[in-house]
This record gives sequence, C-alpha cells and structure tokens, in this order.
Amino acid sequence: MPLSGRPALPAAALAGAGAGALLGGPVAAVVLAAYGTLAARAVLRRRLRRAGDRAHHRDLDELGALAADLRAGLPPGGAMGDGPRRVARLARAAVRLADRTGAPLAELLERVEADARAADRGLAAAAAQAAGARATAWLLAGLPLGGIGLGYAIGVDPVAVLLHTPVGGGSAVAAVALQIGGLLWAERLGAAPGRAA
Repeated sequence: MPLSGRPALPAAALAGAGAGALLGGPVAAVVLAAYGTLAARAVLRRRLRRAGDRAHHRDLDELGALAADLRAGLPPGGAMGDGPRRVARLARAAVRLADRTGAPLAELLERVEADARAADRGLAAAAAQAAGARATAWLLAGLPLGGIGLGYAIGVDPVAVLLHTPVGGGSAVAAVALQIGGLLWAERLGAAPGRAA
C-alpha cells in the first residue's frame, strides 16, 4: 500500500537515513534523509495539486451542466454547491442571490463558470512564466553532482572526502541545507497564487 500524506515524509527520511548509514556512514545518512524527505515532499505536493485540479475541473463541469439544465427548464438537481471549494461557495452565493433578487440563476452560474475559467487561464500563464525560474533552481541544485564528477575526472575521490573527513562532512551537510533552502525559496518565489480552497 503506498504511503500518503504527512507520514510519508518521516518514512522517507528514515529510509534515506538507513540507506545512507549502510552505504556511507552518518554524513551519508543525513544527506540521504534530507534528499529522501525533499523527494517525498515533491511527490506529495504534486499528487495534491493534481487532485485539487481534478476536483476544480469537475466542479466547473458540474456548474456548466447545472446552468445548461436550468436553461433547458429542468429543476436544479445536481450536487453543485456541496463542499468548501471556491466554485462551490460561489455557486451557493449565486443561488442565494437568485432567490433574493429573482436574477436568472442560469446566467449567474454561467458567469461564475466563465470567471473561474478565465482565472484558470491566468494562473496557467503565470505558471508557465515561473517554469523557467523553477528549472533554473533545479539545475543549480544539481550542480554539485557535476563537481563530484569533476573531482573524479581529475583523479581524487570527492565522495570519500565528503563522507569521511570532518571538513568534508560539514561541507556536505551545509551544501545540502543550502540546496534545500534554495529550492524551497525558489518554490515560494515562483508559486502562483493558486485557487482559494
């Protein structure tokens, strides 16, 4: 059974620490625990984002179907309006407004749907603009691997220095901390405002 949610982060850290301790000692344990946690976090965030996107698109499709049913003269029978998401809250507000003022509910729902789809297009454009910055951050985070490869190319064993000397171990842990800090910072700077929950 796949891990999900918050328990996956400590599990990834423990798995990384265990593998690192077996392969290279305490420094490797810290490094692999940090990278394992970062990877698990990225996977979880991606899954949550995709699930949220699917739910949002399903809400918009239900809203459009409800508006079409109302235009066709059918009674509003869909489950639209359930749940805490923004589109559902707006649909409930449109129903209340139509009840109080007599405004045509189908038109209100169509406007809510059109506004939400326009906001989605704006968010997609913002995400496309931020993709370059995110790619640059990941490229910079991967540069230390190039440094390790360069060390081997000139005839030294950089992994042995990083894992088995005090200066190397401190450098490795500091480098991982700076990499993760930089990636989190770049993620925060490049994050689109997103949809309200």
